[in-house]
Amino acid sequence: MPRVKIKRKSTTTDMTAMCDVAFLLLTFFILTAKPRQQDPVPVDTPASTVTIKQPEKDIATLVVGSGKVFFDITGANIRIQTLEQMGQRYGVTFTQEEKNKYANLQAVGVPMNQMKQFLSMEPEQREKYTQPGIPADTTNNNELFHWIREARIADKVLDNAEMRISIKGNAKEEYPTIKKVITILQKQKVNKFNLITSLRSAK
Repeated sequence: MPRVKIKRKSTTTDMTAMCDVAFLLLTFFILTAKPRQQDPVPVDTPASTVTIKQPEKDIATLVVGSGKVFFDITGANIRIQTLEQMGQRYGVTFTQEEKNKYANLQAVGVPMNQMKQFLSMEPEQREKYTQPGIPADTTNNNELFHWIREARIADKVLDNAEMRISIKGNAKEEYPTIKKVITILQKQKVNKFNLITSLRSAK
């Protein structure tokens, strides 16, 4: 008796579930990714083979470029608390709207007597505005000293943590300014800080 031949059919794979997973992963990475923040001045960081990742909280970054110093703090609540304390020190009262604007800014380098005017600008105006840098004169006007001090106090009060300090400076021409920044840190007995570098391959 002849054998019954079963008609062969091509196999089909339903890719619907795979597409759903792919789009879910893509959406997750897009929503959790942090955009790279543009520095207020061009900074060519020195190269290093060390790969220690910078922490994402309880850290302040001093950006040094073109002879100016800019101050950045992680954490919106710490930024707002620091601004309030600086306002009390320099007799400047900030509205809640101004505090919220400052909480969303990165690496600000504006003297306190110009801060309200800076915060009142539209985002496009702030991008075009050339920030003069935070005064860091170690003898006459040293606002940078107080920014660092008040940020450390705010971090201790809100997170009960010791704020870490990082310095991001130009590899070729910012040694005098960086030296001034280190002197300010040492006046607060901060002798341990990080230098932000770009990665290069080891020889």
